[in-house]
Amino acid sequence: MHHDFAANLRLLCSYYRSIAEVCRRLDINRAQFNRYLSGRYKPADSTMRRICDFFGVEVHEILLPHDDFQPLVRLRPETLGGPSRQASSPGIPATLLENGRLGMSRYLGCYHEYYLSMSQPGRVLCTLVCLERRGDAVLYQRTERMPSLAGGRSCHNRYRGVALLLTDRLFLVDHESLNGHEITQTILFPSFKSHVSRLTGLKLGVADSSERMPCCVRVVYARLSDTVSPRRALAGCGVYAPDDPALDPDIVAAIRNEVGRDEWHFRARY
Repeated sequence: MHHDFAANLRLLCSYYRSIAEVCRRLDINRAQFNRYLSGRYKPADSTMRRICDFFGVEVHEILLPHDDFQPLVRLRPETLGGPSRQASSPGIPATLLENGRLGMSRYLGCYHEYYLSMSQPGRVLCTLVCLERRGDAVLYQRTERMPSLAGGRSCHNRYRGVALLLTDRLFLVDHESLNGHEITQTILFPSFKSHVSRLTGLKLGVADSSERMPCCVRVVYARLSDTVSPRRALAGCGVYAPDDPALDPDIVAAIRNEVGRDEWHFRARY
C-alpha cells in the first residue's frame, strides 16, 4: 500500500473543485485515478511525471511521508492548475539558454551537494540537487533538510534554478522558492571522465541568519546512482560534524581547503 503517496495526492486534489476536474485536466480515467487515491496502486513512471508536472511538485516530494510533504510544498491555489511553471530564465537571453544546454545531458540526474554551512560554522551541509531537462532549459531543484532547533521534526528549504554549461564551466543560479529571501550561484568545473561521479567548484550565497552575511564556500557534487530511492537520497541530507563517519574524508578535505590550489584544480578536472 502507498499510503503517503495517496495522502499527498488527496491534499493536492483538495485545491480543486472536484476529483472529476483533476481527472479531466490530467486526461486520466477516473476509476484508475481512484486507485491511486486509495493507495492500492502507484502510477507508472510516465504517469507519475505527468501528475507531478500538473501539480508543480517533484516526484521525490510526492513520495515523502505526508507529515513532511505538507510543510515542504506550502501550496498556494494560484500556483496550481497546470504544468509547473518554474521561472527558469528571468533575464537570461534565449540564445544563452540554448547555448548553455548543449552538453548538459551527461550531467542530468541527482547529486548530494556538500559544503561548509554558512549559518553553522564548522559544520558540513549536505543537500539534494536534481537536474532535469524541461523544455528548452535544464532546470534543477535543491532541497535542504535542516534539523529543528527545538528538537522537533526537521524542516526543508527548497531552491529552484537553471543550469548552463558555458565555455567549460557549469553555472547554476537558483532562488529560495518557499520564502523568497535568497539567491545563490554555483560555478562548477566540468568532468572529463566518461562517467560523471563528482564535480567541484564554488558557491556564493548568504548565511541563513539575522546577519545575512555574504559567504563563498568550496562545494562538491557527488553523483547518486539511479537506483537510489528519492526517500533514501533525501534522508542522507542534513548537517554533519566534519568527522562524522557518514562523510567521505576526501570530500571533507576538499571543502575544508585541505588540499593545495593546484591539486584541488587537478582533482576538479580529472
